[in-house]
Amino acid sequence: MRRQTPDDRGWSRPRRRSGRGFLLFLLLTSILGGLFVGTPPSPARADDLADAIKRQKALAAQIAKQKAQVATLTKNQAALSGKLAETKASVEEVNADLTAVRAQVLQITVDVAIAQGQVDELDAEVAKLDLQLRDVEAREAAKLIQLNERKAVLAERIRLAYDTDRTTLLETMLSGNTFTDVLSDVSYQLDFAEQDKVLAEQIVADQKVLAVLRATVESTRAQTETMRTAADAQRVQLDAQLADLAASRDRLAQLEAETEQLLREQQATYDRMARDKAALAKAIAESEKAQQELQKEIDRLVAEQARGGAIPSRYNGTLDWPLRGRITQEFGCTGFAWEPPKGNCRNWHGGIDIAAPMYTPVRAAGPGVVLFAGPNPYDRRPKAWIVIIAHAENLVTWYAHVDDDPKPPVVRAGDRVVAGQVIAYVGVTGRTTGPHVDWRVEFNGNFVNPRLFL
Repeated sequence: MRRQTPDDRGWSRPRRRSGRGFLLFLLLTSILGGLFVGTPPSPARADDLADAIKRQKALAAQIAKQKAQVATLTKNQAALSGKLAETKASVEEVNADLTAVRAQVLQITVDVAIAQGQVDELDAEVAKLDLQLRDVEAREAAKLIQLNERKAVLAERIRLAYDTDRTTLLETMLSGNTFTDVLSDVSYQLDFAEQDKVLAEQIVADQKVLAVLRATVESTRAQTETMRTAADAQRVQLDAQLADLAASRDRLAQLEAETEQLLREQQATYDRMARDKAALAKAIAESEKAQQELQKEIDRLVAEQARGGAIPSRYNGTLDWPLRGRITQEFGCTGFAWEPPKGNCRNWHGGIDIAAPMYTPVRAAGPGVVLFAGPNPYDRRPKAWIVIIAHAENLVTWYAHVDDDPKPPVVRAGDRVVAGQVIAYVGVTGRTTGPHVDWRVEFNGNFVNPRLFL
């Protein structure tokens, strides 16, 4: 008697395990050998990853360059702030050298313009990073959509493969009418599996590209914020520097206007004096001769004080300005025709003229012994009143044109003075065009620029 099978009894066929079907799949693959050739993975995936890595490296190099740019700008801004502080101090300095301050302001103007260009360039870099960030974010979003779509396709194929696997390849072969039908069905399933493999490889490649894009987005976003913060800080600092520069310019213009007014007044006085050119030339020569005679006497007094031990042989230290005012004439070659010629200078001034209101206190520039206080005995009328102080055997200071009445010098020859002590008051004695002090420094027997000792 034929043994009944479950089918004969009307039972349903049990589900075949997928592992068994997979073994049959491998068996048929080996039997049918080279009949089925799958499609290789698309090389575009590797190109996408290489392109993403290339972009990431380029951005990293750009970020490194930008960081160096910010560091350089920060250093330059600090140096510029220091220069501005020096210029501000110079313009507010007692008896500022307006020519030197003007040169400082011009240089600072150039430096600030350069800094402004650098800050503008930094702003442009921030804008560039913003664009790059939007671009890489868009690439990341597109790649994420593509990845999700491929994952969905693969999931659907896996589901279909699961259903297909309920009928094994062997069953497919046995149920085919002809061998051609069998080959067609088996080829379809093998090709379907190869497409799944390609799709899975594409998904893996997409995930790698997405990871690079994500890292690029994060670094770009962080650098954009860093650069924006740096640009904002540099812009604030630049605005402060521009304000300082404007203040220094305004102050310089004010000082120059005041000095120019004084010079116009002096020029008007000089023009009246110069109407008789012969008399003026004679007066200049006589004044120069009187100064030279007085200098000889001072040199004798210095030697006498040094022998007596009243003054040291050498002066150690600096000098202070004897008063605040406007510098109307610097040391050296000058355009003032009432000064005597010397060397290559048609007109030469041996000191610094400090213009100030009448009776402004005049102070000792340093500690020392008063050698002379009174009118120059070698001058013809009008005689210039002068105070002369020996600070050492090699250093003497002169204070000429001080007042005689009602505020004559408050020190006498032989008095010891300290730095800053009032010795006289601003006047207009001697041949002068307005109230001022002609401050001179005699060093080793020659008049030198007083600014060298300040």
